[in-house]
Amino acid sequence: MRDFKRLSKLVLAIVIIFSITGFSAKKEVQFELGVASYSLRKFPVEKALSFTKELGIHNIAFKSYHLALDASDSEIASTVQKCKDAGINLYGAGVIYMKTEAQVDQAFEYAKKAGMEMIIGVPNHELLPYVEKKVKENDIKLAIHNHGPGDDLYPSAESAYGLIKDMDPRIGLCVDIGHTKRIQRNPSEDVKEYYDRVLDIHIKDVTEAAADGSTCVVGKGVINIPGFLADIIELGYSGKVSLEYEKDPENPFVGMAQSVGYINGVLDTLNK
Repeated sequence: MRDFKRLSKLVLAIVIIFSITGFSAKKEVQFELGVASYSLRKFPVEKALSFTKELGIHNIAFKSYHLALDASDSEIASTVQKCKDAGINLYGAGVIYMKTEAQVDQAFEYAKKAGMEMIIGVPNHELLPYVEKKVKENDIKLAIHNHGPGDDLYPSAESAYGLIKDMDPRIGLCVDIGHTKRIQRNPSEDVKEYYDRVLDIHIKDVTEAAADGSTCVVGKGVINIPGFLADIIELGYSGKVSLEYEKDPENPFVGMAQSVGYINGVLDTLNK
């Protein structure tokens, strides 16, 4: 009994010390990396898939260059099979713009046939109630993508959040951290502030925190990538973090490889 009391006091002392020093157990990385296929827009679907696999990434979201929105059922089935054969999860599509109800219908039918879990989209504001209806009918998420300076619809995560915060939780945000930085907002703070609606993240780096900022190799721009990754790990984010590399469309391979290498290096360091 005396030993038990001594052990209890020791455990209590350790707990008090940890609480005073701010100790917390290291959190595991719960998200997976992906590729937004806009990065490989100049190349056929086979090359997009093979290079994604070379990067050691197993998730992709297709832009229409790799699977047209008006593709036939057989074309969709064939492309989905190519993804499966490559060991790549076709988790979503986008960015898809929706200016009419017919375009909303097309996007959801397309995603449903391809077995996608998510549409990364930009629906007109007045279509949001109709989008919510389609989300409920199909159980497919809709993540609104922000495009920064010059975007009249959704320049920031905040601009979308205010419109959807009371809608079905499957309507959320695809936070593009590059465009967020270009509008002089803090990507980490935006993800924290609107975290209950963050469904997807597009990771990139930019040359400056201004409208003229352009995509560069991740780690060589002005975004605090290690801080951002540490923050989403701490939040317990479990969605996809997809590289959208807009630079060098004719030859993006070196820049994408450097970007993924940098991201993985940061994650390895954070996990030590």
